[in-house]
Amino acid sequence: MAFWRAAPDGLEVSVRATPKGGRDALDGCVTLSDGREVLKIRVRVAPEDGAATAAVGKVLAASAGLPPSAVRLLSGATARLKVFHLKGDTEHLKALLEEAARRS
Repeated sequence: MAFWRAAPDGLEVSVRATPKGGRDALDGCVTLSDGREVLKIRVRVAPEDGAATAAVGKVLAASAGLPPSAVRLLSGATARLKVFHLKGDTEHLKALLEEAARRS
């Protein structure tokens, strides 16, 4: 099972966020205890008033070569596990994110 799922106009990406992580970065892919794969993303900001979620969205957008406006939170606003929608070409986004996950 991959950390992404194809959507009609892009990808849905599962993320495990780490706020107050010391830097803003994609930290690769990890398999959770239930077998799901997620991208690990750490951000410097604290989880206050949605700031960490917004920062995670920006890291995800940068990793996919998208403007932040093309990334939308679908679920997990107050949780570490989140699902984002990335608007764009599905195959291109998938390739960029898989490469970014491998490099980290």
